[in-house]
Amino acid sequence: MTAGPFTPLPGAGPWELGEGLRAVGGGFVAVDLLAGNLYRLEPPTLAASVPFPLGAVAPAGDGWIAAAGTGVVLLRERAAPEWLARPEDGAPTPMRMNDGAADPSGRFWAGSMAYDGTEGAGSLYRADRDGSVHRVMDGLTVPNGPVFTPDGTAMYLADSPRGVIYRVPVDPASGAPGEREVFARVSGGSPDGMAVDAEGCVWSAVWGASAVHRYAPSGELLAVLPVPAVQPTSVCLSPRPPYRVLVTTAAYGLDSPGPADGRVLAAPASVRGLPTAPYRPQIG
Repeated sequence: MTAGPFTPLPGAGPWELGEGLRAVGGGFVAVDLLAGNLYRLEPPTLAASVPFPLGAVAPAGDGWIAAAGTGVVLLRERAAPEWLARPEDGAPTPMRMNDGAADPSGRFWAGSMAYDGTEGAGSLYRADRDGSVHRVMDGLTVPNGPVFTPDGTAMYLADSPRGVIYRVPVDPASGAPGEREVFARVSGGSPDGMAVDAEGCVWSAVWGASAVHRYAPSGELLAVLPVPAVQPTSVCLSPRPPYRVLVTTAAYGLDSPGPADGRVLAAPASVRGLPTAPYRPQIG
């Protein structure tokens, strides 16, 4: 497997906190999280803008479901945001949602974190197809991911400050998660947004390490891909040729950002990605 070198996509950034890359509808989307903006890429066009942090989205019918603000929200063009739940409203520590994704069964999963990074304040939530939202894991600090195996029987979830990526069994019928186990430990940086490719390998942007990692399903580190930005935040692969790997990055917190910091970067790849799973609400 080869990829690189990475080069910036024209006009995509610089953003303070680029995140949430997803392959959607023959193209890609990404967010500028703290600005509350969702962009379609190539060329970058504003797809949605909200007055609260926008962590990540999945397609949902004629709109999007999002990990945003203090909960999970449906976003449709020319309509007010429709909140499914805001479980982090009124938390003892000010909280916001971070990353999120749909699983192959049509549920949406989203993680929360404290603005000040309080250890263990974050949780993982699951939005079921009936619109109900459930806390399914707590004690996390900065959850990133989740991403899923193609059959939906396992989830990968990073807790970034702890430098760990977990593998969690999932019952596709009920959405119930099993006991998490350590899939990989990361040193020299923090595992951030992830993707699973068509070979079942896990890709992780590594914040602070100017790198993307690729892991075998066993957890073996297969490749370290250099990225010309300090803080890679999410990664996504093309599901159709020509195959590429895209990476969002952040300028957030850098005293002297370089030319690639805060940009969306792309490189050729020799492996296929998977299409982004949609949230599928029940009808009737």
